[in-house]
Amino acid sequence: MTRIFSADSDHIAQAAKLIQDGRLVAFPTETVYGLGASAYDSCAVARIFEAKNRPTFNPLISHIAHTDFLGGYAEVDERVLGLAKRFWPGPLTFVLKRKDMSPALDLACAGLPTVTVRMPNHPVALHLIEASAVPIVAPSANRSQSISPTTAKHVWDSLGERVDMILDGGPCAVGVESTIIDLTGPQVVMLRPGGLAKEDIEDFLNESVLLSAGNPDLPSSPGQMLKHYAPAHPFRINVTIPDPDEFFIGFGGVGQNASLNLSPTGDLCEAASHLFDYLHRADEQTTFSKIAMAPIPNQGLGLAINDRIRRASYRK
Repeated sequence: MTRIFSADSDHIAQAAKLIQDGRLVAFPTETVYGLGASAYDSCAVARIFEAKNRPTFNPLISHIAHTDFLGGYAEVDERVLGLAKRFWPGPLTFVLKRKDMSPALDLACAGLPTVTVRMPNHPVALHLIEASAVPIVAPSANRSQSISPTTAKHVWDSLGERVDMILDGGPCAVGVESTIIDLTGPQVVMLRPGGLAKEDIEDFLNESVLLSAGNPDLPSSPGQMLKHYAPAHPFRINVTIPDPDEFFIGFGGVGQNASLNLSPTGDLCEAASHLFDYLHRADEQTTFSKIAMAPIPNQGLGLAINDRIRRASYRK
């Protein structure tokens, strides 16, 4: 039976052995918990898609522990290396032209000529990658389209025995997935807002970053599906006055008497760190039949929060 293990050195070593043996390990990052497998083990990668019920045309992020690894994995230039030096380890993912054309990577890359890669800013994740001695592909450790996990318990509740081992590193500090940028062209394009603000990237590059929602039918990176991160309860956003049957999640001064408030002071970093945990709590309660959330400013990490809740509330 799958168990949740403390993320000490012995358990990380056990987890690395499982990765090398083609098994699935859930582990913490600064953003959300990831469901990890060796990027070069296509059977193990296939198990990720099966465990999550994730469509195989949706590419996975490869997690690495050292920037030096990029040279043999993808095409890099001074812009890529500069961004990596400034923001790695951290919640920023690159889409790069693929250099390693090994067929073993085809499934992780969804057959695309690009590879999606980042270096997580979490000691457990970095230790696991180093001990495994391979890049680890790791989408969020939850069923596809459901609420992302920010605790080990969230992983167990969503995936249970579909995971061979869960490393418990405590709650995730950032709380939303990484920002994804496409660096294959002359201008940087943000494919998914996330844990690093668009403004921070623009300030570093001294140029504007384009925004693209991508093609949900043929995504070039994770996080582009129209419906994603969704609770089981009907979910309404940009609400200032909730209906009587709605569990209300406030923000700032909106909903001071709400059931939960992402940040009473209006701090977007605090709000991002609470987002998925509060959605889990709202979905687990049985008093209200629906969920509603207050408006979130569309700036800084608010861009990522609004992206997540828009997809979570999507209705055909």
